[in-house]
Amino acid sequence: MNLDGKTIGFAFTGSFCTFRKTIDEMKRMKKNYNINIIPIMSFNSYNLDTKFGKAKDFIEEIEEITENKIIHTIPGAEPIGPKKMFDILIVAPCSGNTIAKLSNDIIDTPVTMAVKSHLRTERPVVIAISTNNALSGSAENIRKVIK
Repeated sequence: MNLDGKTIGFAFTGSFCTFRKTIDEMKRMKKNYNINIIPIMSFNSYNLDTKFGKAKDFIEEIEEITENKIIHTIPGAEPIGPKKMFDILIVAPCSGNTIAKLSNDIIDTPVTMAVKSHLRTERPVVIAISTNNALSGSAENIRKVIK
């Protein structure tokens, strides 16, 4: 897919140990392509401070890179599909918890709502799995999602 001129949804879930690498990749994409990135964060990724950094600092950096406010509520994510807001939606990092929710149609975070809403437009979703239990703990849920 040629990314030139595309709008990309970029969703963060609670795999905090990979935030730095993910933000650096988002920054590289913004620098190297003519794209508009709309950030989305799950409740936990938007609100929790961890040993990997403070939520406020991540929020400020992501909004500075993308030049867009973060979607961080379910009502904020609901119009994504009907408005066809994104050409592609990237979920990175995607935690094992989020994979489990998506595979079982549990829509209770801004990110799961964003994916559900975006998929209604039959546009692509890219999921970059990051989980501490190794992939074996999420294998069944991954299989269900890619089916």
